[in-house]
Amino acid sequence: MHRDEARTIKQRLARLAWELAEAQGVALRASSYGQEGVTAEDVLNAPTLAIGLAPRADDDYGIAVRYRMDVAGAAAVAEQVAVEAGPDADVRRTGRILSLADGPWSGAALPAEPAQGETGRVRPLRPGVSIAHADVTAGTLGAFVTRDGSDRVFVLSNWHVLAGSPSAAAGDAILQPGPADGGTAPEDRVGALADMVPLRPSEPATVDAALALLDDPEVDLAYPVGPISETAEVRGGEQVAKVGRTTGSTTGRVSAVELDDVVVGYGELGTISFDDQIEVESTGAGPFSQGGDSGSLVYREDGVAVGLLFAGSETGGPNGTGLTYVNPIGTVLEVLGVRLATA
Repeated sequence: MHRDEARTIKQRLARLAWELAEAQGVALRASSYGQEGVTAEDVLNAPTLAIGLAPRADDDYGIAVRYRMDVAGAAAVAEQVAVEAGPDADVRRTGRILSLADGPWSGAALPAEPAQGETGRVRPLRPGVSIAHADVTAGTLGAFVTRDGSDRVFVLSNWHVLAGSPSAAAGDAILQPGPADGGTAPEDRVGALADMVPLRPSEPATVDAALALLDDPEVDLAYPVGPISETAEVRGGEQVAKVGRTTGSTTGRVSAVELDDVVVGYGELGTISFDDQIEVESTGAGPFSQGGDSGSLVYREDGVAVGLLFAGSETGGPNGTGLTYVNPIGTVLEVLGVRLATA
């Protein structure tokens, strides 16, 4: 079906999913966390659905329906929504979805041994290396960005990598490598937290993003595909890649777009619901991302940026290693008022 038609059906099915969950007496939104004893686990384990658009051939779309496995009632809700969607339904189970860095306000633990990533001290700085706030463990340096009218260079990554706590403030030290990889202050300081988009469990979000102002603006802009300066909106089905702190260079495919109600666990911070998100499935033998890859820039195989990686599911995808969730890069750059740096 056409994209506009799919969007209309998506909204109708989202209302249906909520009504079905209410009928079971277990309808919980991410903002329910902390109310009347509701825990983060209660929200993560509620039978709510993420619903978006599933790309098909020739700019055609189905309805993406995502539910968490092993949650009482979730499969039943998904099945009923799929019946309403008809043959255009793309139904997948995901397990819990967690932010992919580890710290006091994060969800997913770092793997004991990074697979192919860069965890050491790297100078000049380059995309894909370990980086983090001094009180976070480790995430990934996603990109370098600038603001019009200024020659200052910033690092772009996630809020839960460069800030990691509601108490974080501008001027806090940013380390490369991150503390989990041996980074210490002041020896490994590379900059300071400069700007962030706050995350609050009571409010839906669209991005998990923050900036660090670099002490030294001399950086290496190259990715495995070369420097990246252009951005694009995904349509779905694109072949994409990323380079991250834990899994290094991996490849994937955009398996859903415009996903709403993606409920992500942030550890002690609680749960946050994200709208208008991109989903990526691995096209390799291993996962597209793991804990510590948060903040990676996701780009098409032709070197055009499409998103900022921030979360992943415990299971799901064609090889069972999980699905990855990505903020649209255009939204990230617009909210922060920056653009990708060029030589």
